[in-house]
Amino acid sequence: MGDRGRSNHSAMTDFILVGFRVRPEIHILLFLLFLLVYAMILLGNVGMMSIIITDPRLNTPMYFFLGNLSFIDLFYSSVIAPKAMINFWSESKSISLAGCVAQLFLFALFIVTEGFLLAAMAYDRFIAICNPLLYSVQMSARLCTQLVAGSYFCGCISSVLQTSMTFTLSFCASRVVDHFYCDSRPLQRLSCSDLFIHKMVSFFLSSIIILPTVTVIIVSYMYIVSTVLKIRSTEGRKKAFSTCSSHLGVVSVLYGAVFFMYLTPDRFPELSKVASLCYSLVTPMLNPLIYSLRNKDVKEALNRLLEKKNTIL
Repeated sequence: MGDRGRSNHSAMTDFILVGFRVRPEIHILLFLLFLLVYAMILLGNVGMMSIIITDPRLNTPMYFFLGNLSFIDLFYSSVIAPKAMINFWSESKSISLAGCVAQLFLFALFIVTEGFLLAAMAYDRFIAICNPLLYSVQMSARLCTQLVAGSYFCGCISSVLQTSMTFTLSFCASRVVDHFYCDSRPLQRLSCSDLFIHKMVSFFLSSIIILPTVTVIIVSYMYIVSTVLKIRSTEGRKKAFSTCSSHLGVVSVLYGAVFFMYLTPDRFPELSKVASLCYSLVTPMLNPLIYSLRNKDVKEALNRLLEKKNTIL
């Protein structure tokens, strides 16, 4: 059985992405929905990065992190959406082995990086509210760069381990992936290898990613809430909470979708697809909206940018 599995694994050159199990005519609606969402992702995140880069008033740690968040959202959604839209019109719905490896690696890289980056953003808000006088000293440009670089490093290490573990499995059952992109869980279902060690390592990886990031976020906000409640003026409380509400909204959407997907039993693959859709496309679409609609600085920077363009025209 091991030899047969290895031979089938070595002969595997592509996979078939089933996508959503709906009637063919619904594929047109899904394509239009994906196209609309992806267009909003491009417009929102490219726009957010442009505003942050061009406006010197936004040259602060908070917006440095936010610019990186937009970059991550833009790229990990781009790993998923174009191929999914192509498959709505394709009869074969195939993806090459190399394409599947690249898709899993890049998506895992960016999604884990975003988790660590959101933790760094929570720490930034903690320093800004709890130690405002020392904010510019503690959140130096060097520390911000190190936090972002560390987020990418953790994402890369996690992605290398997850991708290498997944594609050392023997895929001897089928090459049909019951998902709209290459993800580790649907790929595991195709394997005839013993998954015990693989699942234990995956659980360990998830634990060392989720527990520290969630702990940093929760502890940071416990201190933030404690500090804000000590502010006597209502206006001061409102202003302090407004700087955190956008970040909390992004964290809630991302982690809510991730937990929902991984807690969904394997016998409900369609629910997993919906949860995956939330954090792979809906979250990158909502993040710029959340930060722009609830952020006075971003709205003012956008108005200045539009006024500058009108003046040039």
